[in-house]
Amino acid sequence: MKSIAQIILLFLTLQYTLAQTNTYSISFENAIHHEAVISATFPEVTTEIFTVQMSRSSPGRYALHEFAKNIYNFKATDSEGNNLVVTRPNPYQWNISGHDGTVTISYTLFADRGDGTYSQIDETHAHLNIPATFMFSPEFSDRKIEVNFRLREDLNWKIATQMPLSNGTTYTAPNLQYFMDSPTELSNFGIREFEVLEKDGRKKNIQFVLHHNGTEEELNTYFEKVKSIVLEEQKVYGELPDFDYNTYTFLACYIPNASGDGMEHRNSTILTSIRSLANGGMKNNLGTVSHEFFHSWNVERIRPKTLEPFNFEEANMSGELWFAEGFTSYYTNLILCRAKLISAEEYVEDLSGTFNYVWNSPARQFFNPIEMSYQAPFVDAATSVDPVNRENTFISYYSYGSILGLALDLSLREKGLNLDDYMKLVWNSFGKKEIPYTIENLKVSLNAYAGKEFGEHFFDKYIYKSQMPDYKSLFATVGVDLIQDDTTPYFGAAIATNDDLFGEIQRNTAIGSPAYIAGLDKGDVITAINNQPFPNGVSFQDFLKKFHIGDELKIDFLRFETIKSTKVRLTTSPNYRTELVEKNGEKPVKKVLNNRKAWLKIE
Repeated sequence: MKSIAQIILLFLTLQYTLAQTNTYSISFENAIHHEAVISATFPEVTTEIFTVQMSRSSPGRYALHEFAKNIYNFKATDSEGNNLVVTRPNPYQWNISGHDGTVTISYTLFADRGDGTYSQIDETHAHLNIPATFMFSPEFSDRKIEVNFRLREDLNWKIATQMPLSNGTTYTAPNLQYFMDSPTELSNFGIREFEVLEKDGRKKNIQFVLHHNGTEEELNTYFEKVKSIVLEEQKVYGELPDFDYNTYTFLACYIPNASGDGMEHRNSTILTSIRSLANGGMKNNLGTVSHEFFHSWNVERIRPKTLEPFNFEEANMSGELWFAEGFTSYYTNLILCRAKLISAEEYVEDLSGTFNYVWNSPARQFFNPIEMSYQAPFVDAATSVDPVNRENTFISYYSYGSILGLALDLSLREKGLNLDDYMKLVWNSFGKKEIPYTIENLKVSLNAYAGKEFGEHFFDKYIYKSQMPDYKSLFATVGVDLIQDDTTPYFGAAIATNDDLFGEIQRNTAIGSPAYIAGLDKGDVITAINNQPFPNGVSFQDFLKKFHIGDELKIDFLRFETIKSTKVRLTTSPNYRTELVEKNGEKPVKKVLNNRKAWLKIE
């Protein structure tokens, strides 16, 4: 039997442990007007001035979002319910003084954007991204957190989250980092789950939660596709991650009031789309499933040192996003092909869009992939009102990294190696052990896997610099043609042809394009071509087909209410298409066909 002293010590320890828990409550009586009422209690406050704040950033995003803008009706009281003095040193912080060691705050949140960054509250659901919803105290970032979600039972709401259930409708998080990384869906959702058996006999649970307006049969069909993605991605790394609490949860909202998005988290992901399963989502929503689940390895556990720990008070800049996001993007459709959810022909032909975007961008003369990654705080759902020149200075690190991942994979396969095994090496060296990595770590790992000469060449040419691999030769090794469109005249400007804006140049013209060389710019309105009125009612691309490469066009245009004139000489289109060689009447030799089968995992 325990002694009285031991029992007293255990009791005091339990009391102290409970006292060190920050408790939250959220209710939705006015959901029809997108409001939630939130309260939080912080015990054992020892500082004279106690600070709470709203996050300025959100896990998986890299820009500032200033969630404090949707907070109002803020109050702070002590343990007796007495009002406390509140001051505001900046837009996202509240300083509270005069407390008695306990501070309780309450406020109203307005939320009406259902995506991976923000929160949305209405009578269909409470879609909660935690940083957009809950205030926090920086000094108590290591404390346990409990949150009681007060359900709208009249709306048949249930709760789905990666946080473990404590009791009733109360869930817990071990600390602030885990809490902020735990999106939560409250709605009348459907749920499916299955167990994945690992080679060592361990079982891991996968849940798919879907809030939608469709049928149970549609959910069943879609869930089988999700399962095939999970199992195909497991093959890349040889195992699933060790999910906390042994469960991974997809939180999907495919509803008309959502905003299309996907956002990875440690043991869950948000998937949002306005496409219902019956209206194209059964196929078109799968890419986000593939991308976000791949992140449970690459970025959540294979984690850049620059993002560890995540900073909720500043923008989070990382030079590794070409790998964390870009290589994940490379695998997104590759996995769908391997899982037989899209055909090899579909996969290959779809590569051309991303390839052309990266290959033809003038931005590579300004930034390499690392520096493109540094741009994330300015582009990752960031907002600004002043015009920018992204068309000429930025390539998405998603696309840039995806095309480099493709090149690395095909280059490794020429040596009898492959990208899957390199990713597996990085996983075992860093991700599985949860050791944050650097770019140098990635290079050293590639040197170890493929040889120093190969690894140094890849990083020196394509990562530290912005040169491009020989894609035509690489594609040929797997029986894919890279064909330039050498018959279509190229003007080099996106021009509106609708009734309201016809003739207006919609975007900055690309450096080096015919339109750019001729001095045309965004906002110019073309009024006549070769002294003929602008051809309203026909697409500009179709109109250009009546001309030939090398033709010179006289362009009259309106700029700042002044008529101007210039000449544009049409050139060959810089765009390429990617096709299986069979489409062009060629039969690949056995070696090439075997290479393709190994790459796409097809028979």
